[in-house]
Amino acid sequence: MRRDESSVDVAIIGAGAAGMMCAIEAGKRGRRVLLLEHAAKLGEKIRISGGGRCNFTNIESRPENFLSANPDFCRSALARYTPRDFIALVEKHGIAWHEKKLGQLFCEGSSRQIIDMLKAECDDASVRWCMPAKVISVTKDERFSIATDRGDFESESLVIACGGLSIPQIGASPFGYRIAEQFGLEVTELRPALVGLTFAPETLTRFAGLSGISIDAIVGCNGTRFRENLLVTHRGLSGPAILQISSYWRPGLDLSVNLLPDLDAREMLEAAHSSEKMLANVLGALLPQRFAQRWIEINFENLPMKRLGASRLREIAGRLRDWRLRPSGTVGYKKAEVTLGGVDTRELSSRTLEARKTPGLYFIGEVVDVTGHLGGHNFQWAWASGYAAGQAV
Repeated sequence: MRRDESSVDVAIIGAGAAGMMCAIEAGKRGRRVLLLEHAAKLGEKIRISGGGRCNFTNIESRPENFLSANPDFCRSALARYTPRDFIALVEKHGIAWHEKKLGQLFCEGSSRQIIDMLKAECDDASVRWCMPAKVISVTKDERFSIATDRGDFESESLVIACGGLSIPQIGASPFGYRIAEQFGLEVTELRPALVGLTFAPETLTRFAGLSGISIDAIVGCNGTRFRENLLVTHRGLSGPAILQISSYWRPGLDLSVNLLPDLDAREMLEAAHSSEKMLANVLGALLPQRFAQRWIEINFENLPMKRLGASRLREIAGRLRDWRLRPSGTVGYKKAEVTLGGVDTRELSSRTLEARKTPGLYFIGEVVDVTGHLGGHNFQWAWASGYAAGQAV
């Protein structure tokens, strides 16, 4: 390989959402950019997102939708590349989209349209591709040296955009964290996030036969609450409300579930107090019948409403508002949508994503300790952090 082919201005490891966005912006500035990707297929995490339709951003995305040891770190990047900016790019390529709920934007067609759009933008910006390519080592003297199974490269700037640990079956690995540690950067605690929660066997036994039931509820933990559907599974709980709260849950903490978020449970029970109806039938008119029956069996005796005293009605109402459950764990990185934690933001410039200790080294996307809520926010962080670094490399 000739030296002019192996020497570039910017090398980016990871051709996912953040990596391609960074490559596009750097290439548009006239930088000679090389994208290195270990997978044989481009954009697999984009492809499987949003049920195959790619929840590519959230129109309401703001700093409050992100978790980090430094909650203010994401503000600069998010302010300089907004959901409207990405929508403009989508519309430039004639991709039809719709808002599903809570600001979540999806392709009308397929997530493949977003991958093709990013690939076309990279090509228009004269970005060079090297994939599949396994990076063997990275070193730095005056420039970065990147040894791969496709040859050796050197660059002035190096961007780490290889994601986190979520969904290892499509190639996720700790590579980005190892590079950070190699250059003396701290990495915060890593955990699966936006992930289903599991129960101990004795708890699961009580929920036998309820798998597949979905309930609109408010789920709270650690001072945070979300209202969306929760889903009973054969291993515990999932669904949007659970995925959201999983980022805040820690082992040993309880979930608080309000099963009737639109009703005053005590007022509803007192109104039915003179009825001959069984308690499970009253709740079965408001909750899935099978779930209501089992919930009563687990928590109370199923009696006619008129036999329930005032203190018992208060107790039932309180449990409906604040049903306590203690998960035993999560279903792990294999099912997690993202990784919570990452390269410590104290090590990076919030404006450029450059490592303070190593000039020319950048970290963007999921590998950084910035984790979004469910609903397109993590893609918006990928676009925004990729854009910010792409303006600086």
